[in-house]
Amino acid sequence: MAKLAKLEFVCTDCGMNYPRWQGQCRCGAWNTLAEMKIPANQSKSPSKSRITTGGYAGGTGGGSKKINDVETTEAEKQLTGIGELDRVLCGGVTTGSVNIISGDPGAGKTTLLSDLVARMSKLTPSLYCTAEESLSQFKNRVQRLKLDYNPEELYLLSETSVEAIIEELEQNKIKFAVIDSIQAVVTDNANGSPGSPSQVKSAAQALTQYCKQNNVTMFLIAHVNKNNEIAGPQTLVHIVDALLHIDTNDGQIRTLRANKNRFGDIDTVGIFKMCERGMLSVDNPSEIFLSGSSTESPGSAITCIRKGNRNLLLEIQCLTTETEAEFPQRVCVGLNMNRIKMLTGILRKHTKTKIYHDTFFNIIGGLKIDESETCIDLALVTALLSSLNEFVIPRTTCIMGELSLNGDVRPIDSGVPRVKEAAQHGFSEIFIPYRNYHKSMEGLGAKVTPIKTIHELIELIK
Repeated sequence: MAKLAKLEFVCTDCGMNYPRWQGQCRCGAWNTLAEMKIPANQSKSPSKSRITTGGYAGGTGGGSKKINDVETTEAEKQLTGIGELDRVLCGGVTTGSVNIISGDPGAGKTTLLSDLVARMSKLTPSLYCTAEESLSQFKNRVQRLKLDYNPEELYLLSETSVEAIIEELEQNKIKFAVIDSIQAVVTDNANGSPGSPSQVKSAAQALTQYCKQNNVTMFLIAHVNKNNEIAGPQTLVHIVDALLHIDTNDGQIRTLRANKNRFGDIDTVGIFKMCERGMLSVDNPSEIFLSGSSTESPGSAITCIRKGNRNLLLEIQCLTTETEAEFPQRVCVGLNMNRIKMLTGILRKHTKTKIYHDTFFNIIGGLKIDESETCIDLALVTALLSSLNEFVIPRTTCIMGELSLNGDVRPIDSGVPRVKEAAQHGFSEIFIPYRNYHKSMEGLGAKVTPIKTIHELIELIK
């Protein structure tokens, strides 16, 4: 008599298994347990139960080894020609690695990887497997973006079976592959519909094992849920070598960040610009975040933020107008409203500034500033005062620093690299927190002015 499949329940957030359904997982999430059937066709004999596949890397078991008996190999990296992607991956794609790229619909995942597979086809046999669109749709995109590729080494496949995909990889001796997407493919080794926890985990494990055993580099496109996290079990994150995520801003700017990277650090951020030619690398992001206006006007201040390990100069604009309603409006684009309210409260308390105006804040370039980025406090206050009092902040002035509730200017992280970035872009006067001042800032060709309180800033900018 055939054995029935074993029924388990798996948390889609943390991957924890349970023998029966329950409302809350141990990770604290509610209603995240999904049903998963495990085939019961494996023998329970001691000899067969010890058979192992060697984990996600696909290596054979063979028992333990002394550390000096283990052979080490250096990870080989290959430049892709996409500058910002190579930057995020710390020197290019690692040969034989399995990487995930995720993002909201329309973020540019398929566009970026279409460009990547076209470039890699000029170096090695490459495959793009699409399980969500037809081959003609993909070719139309390649022609629309005017991508340069090697027609003899670029293979297209429309398939959802993992076993069929692996067969194509083996038959054509593919060394670089893109799977679009991991939630759309299925494997015979697991039950459930495409996108279920069991299918996603088993499919990713099978593809990873093949890549590790055959030195194939692979990129997997992953969908995200409403919380902007990878849909499916969190085990998927542990299986792969690198996890890249594309953040979509209000405009054309896209930021690529590595949330996991076994072959490099995760502090680097790549900046792209989405246009009709695809995802273009922005080698000098500070240029697009500055308005480039030659006329100086009130309500504008320039500061330097830090994205990962990169310093970006951007322009903050403020406009104040007399209110026509009973209560003044506070509108901001790309900034945190709670921080705006706090800074206006600091001004009212310590400088006796009366703000009975409609106030509008904007970040040039469509970039969104994280709430944790506090170095823009001084620039926000300066732009507001500039618009209120109708005085101009020279465009050769850069202002950075955090404001505390008692009116003191607190230090920021990486003060020296920020000042160097501003000096390299030709800023002649830089205002920084007093405790960030360092002697190495003196020979940069710019006047660096340390500030202790909000009162000192107001006296200096006037």
